[in-house]
Amino acid sequence: MPGSGIREIVNLAVAMPGVIRMEVGDPNFATPDHIIAGALKGIEDGFTKYTQSSGLLSLRELIADKVHRINGYQVTPHQVNVGVGAVQVITSLLFALVEPGEEVLLPDPGWPNYEMSVILCGGRPVRYPLHIANGFVPDIAELERLVTTRTKLLIINSPSNPTGAVFPRDTIAGLVTFAQRHDLYLLADEVYEQLIFEGEHVSPVPLDPERTIGAYSFSKTYAMTGWRVGYIVSNPDLARLVMKLQEPMISCVSSVSQKAAEAALTGPQDCVDTMRAAYRDRRDAVVDVLQRRGRYVYTPRGAFYIMIDVSASGMSSRDFALHLLHEKHVAVAPGTAFGNAGASFVRVSLATAQDLLVQGVERLCDAIDECAAARSWTG
Repeated sequence: MPGSGIREIVNLAVAMPGVIRMEVGDPNFATPDHIIAGALKGIEDGFTKYTQSSGLLSLRELIADKVHRINGYQVTPHQVNVGVGAVQVITSLLFALVEPGEEVLLPDPGWPNYEMSVILCGGRPVRYPLHIANGFVPDIAELERLVTTRTKLLIINSPSNPTGAVFPRDTIAGLVTFAQRHDLYLLADEVYEQLIFEGEHVSPVPLDPERTIGAYSFSKTYAMTGWRVGYIVSNPDLARLVMKLQEPMISCVSSVSQKAAEAALTGPQDCVDTMRAAYRDRRDAVVDVLQRRGRYVYTPRGAFYIMIDVSASGMSSRDFALHLLHEKHVAVAPGTAFGNAGASFVRVSLATAQDLLVQGVERLCDAIDECAAARSWTG
């Protein structure tokens, strides 16, 4: 199993004073007060014991209601499994579905934990490319060339980490049809579902709820990364299998964190609107810098990331990220952490205060210009 190229930079950056941190998707917003109050009330009310492996029934009932209201399809609480963040419950799902040697189609560039989890359960990751010329949206014709008799699962991610792409409705429908044609399961990672700047988020689950699984998280929507609460929604048979796997993996999610998640769903939602608007403003500010500095390539439409082309530096993305950290005290994630298709890019997280983002991206552009000038001089 490969290590995380993101964590390599994180581990270096935390030990260096004065670094502008743009490498990790951890919102700089505090968890909203009503969510903290819900956790404290849970403690006072004695919710400090084990819960069901699939999560508190009261939380799963609220999640089922949220899925109906926000994602547009109906489920029962028994189709919901709560995990230690989306990453853990996705891993449980992979263990439920993927036999050793079976193949899983993964986005490239895409979140590195997909590949790590597939390898962990004995599967074989197969990357499908997301081209910038196509807006980082999947090309189904390319997927057709990659599918084999060993393919078991297709993973999609919209809004996307690391690109910020939001898949159009017809693309989502085409991906479901592709999965049906080849008898595949489809896992839709919808963790950034409520962070849309333009357009709409379309969930594929209503189009085929038997073979399609939705993965969600409280981390990004409510600035709750450290609380570690995510969930998946699947058909009843698969949900029961995932529930069995939850027991040896985690026993259960922290009961206090689950009470915080309940407060997130039942409390005021204006905090989501406030954070979304801030991320949009940060996106626009970064795009303005890139346009002014001649480094603009595209505009992300969701999530809180942007990929920046650093090929003019003449360095690999990892070498450039290390150079930027040591020479300019700016931390970014190397594009190769997300797959071979990210080799010309670094990823910038918009989860940092806007003034620091602008300063960091200016330094990043300076570093590209300096490296390009040095190459020209030596050439």
